[in-house]
Amino acid sequence: MKNALYVALALTLTACKTNSPTMVNQLDTPSARSNLTIEINEIMSDSISIRALDYGNGAYWYSGSKGKYGKINAESGEVLKLQLPPGEALTMEFRSLAVTEHYTYLLSAGSPALVYKITNATNKVKLVYSELGEKVFYDSMKFWDDQEGIAFGDPSKDCLSIIKTIDGGATWNSSLCEDLPKFIIGEAGFAASNSNISLYKDHVWIVTGGAAARVLHSKDRGITWESYSTPISSGGEMTGIYAVDFYDDKLGVVIGGDWNNKNDNLANKAISYDGGNTWKLLNVDNGPGYCSDIVFIPETKGKELLAVGPQGIWWSGTQGDSWKKLSDQGFYTVKMISHKEGLLAGQNRISSFSLRGDL
Repeated sequence: MKNALYVALALTLTACKTNSPTMVNQLDTPSARSNLTIEINEIMSDSISIRALDYGNGAYWYSGSKGKYGKINAESGEVLKLQLPPGEALTMEFRSLAVTEHYTYLLSAGSPALVYKITNATNKVKLVYSELGEKVFYDSMKFWDDQEGIAFGDPSKDCLSIIKTIDGGATWNSSLCEDLPKFIIGEAGFAASNSNISLYKDHVWIVTGGAAARVLHSKDRGITWESYSTPISSGGEMTGIYAVDFYDDKLGVVIGGDWNNKNDNLANKAISYDGGNTWKLLNVDNGPGYCSDIVFIPETKGKELLAVGPQGIWWSGTQGDSWKKLSDQGFYTVKMISHKEGLLAGQNRISSFSLRGDL
């Protein structure tokens, strides 16, 4: 959301998307890790806001404000800080990031929208897309592979902005308004954690906030779309869905709430067992209030969730029926590569973390 994000979202958070191909719908047995705890260690500090994390080829990548980005060796923890070329990039916040086998793509929030393509092997940087406009504001970007990616942003015309590339960023095409679900005035997205989009095989889900809290779903990589309503709170400028994660083509979760009322946990998290068509609120008086990200923890067969926000970190071993607060430390985004470890990023810092508890 363009008009409020730069001020209001200076305190928000994002997460990891590593999914197992085995599907678990409604929970049969809870996780065995009832004694789970977390250990957090800061590994990098900088004078930037970091809202995007991703992982590929043994390294975490991050992007933030002032045109700064970098990568962290997952095994050694070695940090390589990098800087985009001088110019407009140095004034932009790069809140969207996507890592593929050979490339890393960075996307700025606000105008101009800039997409940079980085060759992972050499760190060579190339500007591949630029979009100017008073209403231009992109919230999230994901890639299926080296060539095909999608980005989502606030409405700049008469519909939400969705752009796609099928040639590694060389060209980008905007979805026509007539091909998208009907726009609701006041609906937009949140560039809080690069988690407005979730991909699974050919599926893509995009979540919204503001006047409506909807899920937009495409089964064919963004060619055709459907929209689904959710019970997540909406109607205010900073209400709605901030993050989505799908475990497979059926099981998905969303989280968000009201940034202006962060303790409200009555209608801020929900689960779907049918690909996003219907949603059920998760334990309406338990667990986290406002959060900017939620993920299925890898290797837990869809049983475990991790939610992060400015007021801390929460874990569920019961698909959201019950929650345990693990830490009061707030972050913007999280990325996990196993059920035990990952990274957290936020204002001026990145931390590694370990979840202690046997499966």
